[in-house]
Formats: sequence, structure tokens, C-alpha cells
Amino acid sequence: MRTARKRAHRTTGRARRHRAAACGLVAVLGAGLLAGCAEDGGGSSADSGGRTTLSVGVFGVFGYKQAGLYDEYEKLHPDIRIKENSTERNEDYYPALLNHLSAGSGLSDIQAVEVDNISEIAQLHADKFVDMAKVKGVDKADWLGWKWNQAKAKSGQVVGLGTDIGPMGVCYRKDLFRKAGLPTEREEVGKLWKGDWSKYVEAGEKYKKSAPKGTAFTDSAAGLFNGSVAGYPIKNYAADGTLVYKKSRAVRESWDLAMRAVDAGLTSKLKQFDKEWDQAYANGAFASVICPPWMLGYIKEKAGDNGKGKWDVAAAPKPANWGGSFLTVPRNGKHREEAVELATWLTAPEQQAKLFREQASFPSAQAAYKLPEVGKARHSYFGGAPIGKIFSAAAEGIPTTPLGPKDQIIKTTFTDIGILQVEQQGKSPEEGWDAATKKIDDVVDD
Repeated sequence: MRTARKRAHRTTGRARRHRAAACGLVAVLGAGLLAGCAEDGGGSSADSGGRTTLSVGVFGVFGYKQAGLYDEYEKLHPDIRIKENSTERNEDYYPALLNHLSAGSGLSDIQAVEVDNISEIAQLHADKFVDMAKVKGVDKADWLGWKWNQAKAKSGQVVGLGTDIGPMGVCYRKDLFRKAGLPTEREEVGKLWKGDWSKYVEAGEKYKKSAPKGTAFTDSAAGLFNGSVAGYPIKNYAADGTLVYKKSRAVRESWDLAMRAVDAGLTSKLKQFDKEWDQAYANGAFASVICPPWMLGYIKEKAGDNGKGKWDVAAAPKPANWGGSFLTVPRNGKHREEAVELATWLTAPEQQAKLFREQASFPSAQAAYKLPEVGKARHSYFGGAPIGKIFSAAAEGIPTTPLGPKDQIIKTTFTDIGILQVEQQGKSPEEGWDAATKKIDDVVDD
């Protein structure tokens, strides 16, 4: 996970896995998450003991260390030592990265970049990074086309290689669905809302009629908004880079859908990744949540043993992405050649498959989907759900959406200001929309 991580991501990954939301929302399939994060030391470490030290700057928990990939690489390359510098939250990490780029110093040999920031890097700072498309051993065909293009500058330069992505599903409580008279088998549940997010709201309206006492259909209107808006080919920016979020069909229809859910009383009125949201998993307060792969470990952690076998995963109404990141190599790095080789190895399909197996970071390398670690993956906590099959199908259908430099600000402002004012403070949809757009206009050129 790596907006979770990505993560999420895995982050995208949020949580992504959205990493921006918590320390490593890239969660372990069968274990805990939110491991402690090291302080961001920045810069390239000095060589010692005859070995070259490569520094890797990340935010949250990318999982390379936890999955043993650093150790594996060091065994394959005895002359290399890897030092990871991890900052807990992307909102602290990314401004520091921009400052280091401006100063021309303090950069790690490899720098991770979250999906909502990659466009700004590609469009405004491409000259400061290695063109990964020209690196020996890098094959564009290994990656999903839309993921590859997210890191592409107007010149054609590719500033980073995709790590994880966050194809969306819907996690749901079988016991609560059963009590409310809804189907519980994942294929039948998916049919309830297939092809249209409005059908997800309709399912919620059916749920509410016989809802178990003290439960809501879904956790938050923000989750619904994010799930819906990410499934459109045009979101906040047009293909030519023009900011169009106010007139965007994706934003408007997703906003209206979120407001419909609030008005119908279908949400638990929670802010995602707050303590109250975490506690609601343990209490069984809501019956469904929009979930990328990186959120599975998060749910397992927060719902605990009492939730095992009660949760399952179904396909989302439409393919959409939430979270994910990239590995970039700054041009002025001390060990640029070695850093390029490490970044290429870490993002290769085989390593992405291993990372998914160990950390639930869903690969952006489509070549990994044919590997058994991904294609045949099931999750025991979620009733043996074939998560490899479910999320692979979603990943391949995600539209190519133009990204812009302020995507993250726009998304966060809609969810954390506009939607919450309506959901928690009782403001009207018009007041929530106006508050969000005013705030966005204060920080984004319109």
C-alpha cells in the first residue's frame, strides 16, 4: 500500500497501500504492519570496508527490507551495501525531496516518488533524473501501459520505474451482508454493483432496510469518492495539462454519488486512517470498504482475530487505482550507475512478485501476474479470496488518466475538507463543494 502506500500503495499507495496516510500502509499478507520507520538521513553514505553504500530514500514502509530483497541483492553483489532512509509520511518526505532537488544536494542515490507527485517530477524536474527508459534491461512491455506513462515527461523521458499499484476491490463483511439479506458469495456480491458505482450505493440502500443494529453500509463517503473518481479517463487534468477538476465529469459525478450516500445515511461518517476508523474495524461498525490490495493487511490488523473468516473481497464496480509509487535515480547521485542497477532489479517482475507475496504490494509489472506468487495468490483471512485473480483483472482494466502536479492536494481537499464538512458537520453539499474548491483555488492556479 504504498495514499498506505502505496501503500499504496501497494500505496498508492495512500494509504496507496495509501502511504501518505500512515507509516507503511503496504501491509503484510499474513502478519502485522505499521512497522517503525527510520529517520530520513538523506544523501549518499560514504563507502566503507571496500563496499559501495547505496542510499534509498522512501516514505512509510516499502517492504524491500522486510521482504529480504535488500539482503538478497547484497548477496548477489558483495561489493554493495544498502542503506534505507525512511520518512514516515509522504507529506513530510516529498517537500524535503523538492528542497533537496532545488539545493542540488542531500539526495539519496534512489528516491521513491508517490503516484500523486510523479507528474510534478516528470513535468518540472525531469532534467534532474536519469531516463529509466534508456536503461539496459528495462523493457517497457513489462509494465502496465498506464503505469509506465505516468512517469513520462513531455520529452518522452521516463523519470521513474513503477513499483506497486492499488487496483481497487470491495472488502465486505459476509456476516453483516447475510443479516441484511444481501448475497455473501463474492461473485454474487460483485454482480450487485458491476459496471456502475451508483449500483454500489443502491446495494447500500438495500442493506440499510435490514441493517444489523449499529452498523452502516460503508465506512465513509471519502472512500466512495476516491473509488469512483479514479475510474474515469479524465479526472483533475485534461490531456494537455489544463486543470479541469471543477468541470470534470469524474469529480462532479463522484461528488454527487458521495453526497447521495451521506444523505441516505449509508456511511459511518469516519475519516479514514483516524483512530476512530481503526476502532470501527474491531467493532464491526460497517459492512464494506473500498479496498486496494495494500488495505487487506490493514483490515486484518485492525479487525483482528474476531474478523477472520467474516471478511471477503469482491471486484469493484469499475477498474480503478488508489496508490502506488516509483523509484527514481537523481542524476547527481554519487553512485548513479550502481543505483540504476539496483532500482532496475527492485522493480523487475520477479522482485515485484516476491514483494507481493511477502508484503501485499501489488505489482505494476504486468509480467508478474503470470508468476504463481501473484496469479495464484489467495488470502486466508478473507475466506481464501483469490486476490491475485481479482486484483490482476482490475489492474489491467484501469484507464490511463492524465495526472497533474496538484492531484494530491485536490483529492485530499475534497475528502478531508469538502466531504467531511457535509458528513460530520452537517453542511449542505453545496457548502462542502464551495469550501473544497475555495481551498484548492488558494493553492492551485485555476
